[in-house]
Amino acid sequence: MSFCTQIFPVFLLFLLSHTLQAVPSIIPLNSSCTDKCGSIVLKYPFGSGFGCGHPTFSRFIKCTSGVLQFSTGTGIYTISTLDYTTNTLILTDPFMSTCSSMQNSGSFTLDRSTPFSIMKENIFVLLGCSTTSAVFDPKQDLCNTGSGSNVCRGLYSCKGVTGIGLEPNAPISTCCVYDPPVPIGSGYGLNLPRLQCSSYSSIYGFGGDEGDPMKWQYGISLQYNNSYYTDDSCKNCEDSGGICGFSGSDESFACICRNGVNTTINCFGRGYAWSGTWRYKIQTEISIGGILLFWMMLFI
Repeated sequence: MSFCTQIFPVFLLFLLSHTLQAVPSIIPLNSSCTDKCGSIVLKYPFGSGFGCGHPTFSRFIKCTSGVLQFSTGTGIYTISTLDYTTNTLILTDPFMSTCSSMQNSGSFTLDRSTPFSIMKENIFVLLGCSTTSAVFDPKQDLCNTGSGSNVCRGLYSCKGVTGIGLEPNAPISTCCVYDPPVPIGSGYGLNLPRLQCSSYSSIYGFGGDEGDPMKWQYGISLQYNNSYYTDDSCKNCEDSGGICGFSGSDESFACICRNGVNTTINCFGRGYAWSGTWRYKIQTEISIGGILLFWMMLFI
């Protein structure tokens, strides 16, 4: 056996190891992104979890066991509806009071960094408040005592008020339709302990009948900033059947394909993009092919 024949396996192993080590790290796979959570269709900038959708939205939105959830510093809420035509969504707080069920509630706030804001049509009603609460200070003018009185009467006519220690049709002196001078929005909300109130209700619609609180639409209506869909990257990804997401410490754009492969462009070509995973596979195969070709030529 010649010296070249003996040394070639060592030479081949060295080059192969060097080639594979030199391959730069690629975008990690993320097969957990889906375009649906329960019955709610997910479109950019929304996503089903970390790495899916826009990174700013991903901090607040996730899909857990088929339920789309919204997280703030005061709790985790269920997203019951998501409307892409109006850029709005409805949150359901399990501890929020409605006509059929009232109980002591927690507070509700929105983080300042959130891309969401409470819609001005949303009506917050404070229930079971202490008569010494600051909301009843005439100098503060925090309660809507006009049309808001009808909302209080409607809620206090419900049998559910027994859940907060009141009798149906109790005096509305402990009820306040919260209407602060500064609108409730990002970085602002309800602090029930500070306001000395037992519970709150949120109404985003009257269901066509302002006189029947059983038909009112209860929930927190939010509007989101839709300025994140600004270039063609996500559109190209979606057109190829991919889901828009992000990857890496810099949270750079990633197109997540159905087979779990991430690319930086789109999913045409079975989920691979020339600038993504496939490029490095080709580089490795070319290097190995070149070595084999060299060996064949050497010993022919």
